[in-house]
Amino acid sequence: MTLSDLPLNRSALVESVQELHANDAIARRLKELGFVRGEDVRLVARGPVGGEPLLVQVGFTRFALRRSEAKRIVVTALPAGAPA
Repeated sequence: MTLSDLPLNRSALVESVQELHANDAIARRLKELGFVRGEDVRLVARGPVGGEPLLVQVGFTRFALRRSEAKRIVVTALPAGAPA
């Protein structure tokens, strides 16, 4: 599943960030922001118009991502009620 498909307030673990081509600047930036394998993430909110931007929490930091950026982040959802 990708981060854009994660239900609201559900925690997950990052598996990978998809690179679309060599030297993919967006994938590199997502990794620099903390979207790395094993990191806890949570989809906090969706924007009012078309569900964008997505408010995502990585550790204690929150980021607003475009849906296209969130689709690049492959995650494994944790069971409901599991600690993040």
